Amino acid sequence: MPKRPDRRQLTDLLGDLGLEDVTAAQGLTETVRLDRLLPSPFQPRRHFDEARLAELAESIRAQGLLQPLLVRRAGDQFELVIGERRARAAQLAGLSEVPVQVRELTDQQARLAATVENLQREDLRTIEALDATLVLVAEVLAVPLSAVPTQLLSLDHQPDQNPEAVARLEALFAQLGQGSWRSFTRNKLRMLRWPPEVLEAVRHHNLGYSLAGVVAAAAAIHRPELLQLALSGATKAQLQARRAELERTPFRKGEATRQRARQLARALGSQRTLASLDDQQLRQLESVLEQLGTLLEVPPSPQM
Repeated sequence: MPKRPDRRQLTDLLGDLGLEDVTAAQGLTETVRLDRLLPSPFQPRRHFDEARLAELAESIRAQGLLQPLLVRRAGDQFELVIGERRARAAQLAGLSEVPVQVRELTDQQARLAATVENLQREDLRTIEALDATLVLVAEVLAVPLSAVPTQLLSLDHQPDQNPEAVARLEALFAQLGQGSWRSFTRNKLRMLRWPPEVLEAVRHHNLGYSLAGVVAAAAAIHRPELLQLALSGATKAQLQARRAELERTPFRKGEATRQRARQLARALGSQRTLASLDDQQLRQLESVLEQLGTLLEVPPSPQM
């Protein structure tokens, strides 16, 4: 089992951001109504396991909410920084108010505090851990979040170009306990290159990493069926078996192409469709038809 990240060492590595002071329980605790709490825009966690929430809610009913939530002010409300899971469980437990500690935090501090806190949780999903790790890598390398994948791939390809960046990555991943940064780059980072529909299912429909990998690796024509199977509860073995079955069926290989060709043939046979095209569109169509004729070895029609 990978070790949990050490918060103190992580915050030291991330620089002088005051995160140790941010996340430490200190100062006065206030009580606020749950309906005055807003979710954090920087929350790495998108999925909250209902069974675990129910267990936590039962514990809160019995003992109360022992640890205050960390929040920052948002007008006359409070934005959660750390503790959204506890806030949800408190609501399930029937509480109307919860203890909070209020901090004055920048967006950067709030994002990093939420990220460091959530990476210590064992039930963070793979895609959530990936996104959270990218946030920390962006901070360590001092690059925009959007530039992190390209930067990691570049360093993996040519680590000698920036030894200092490599050293900081090695220190970060040693604290995260997630293996090496190069393994992360070569294996987990590829999730971001999965087909959009697969990544959408992972992020918003709780599709697991291993099942998503099977769907992502399948031919595009087979993905809709496999994705539906995965979301319907199929196991990885069942998904792999169905994918193998689909790929062994020769006539299915070109079915999408044949269906599209039939649709286009119907459109080309429609006088109304052809009459609706202007001169430029007709010239483009003639060019495409000439290319198709060459591809399919169909001789040109005699000139009328």
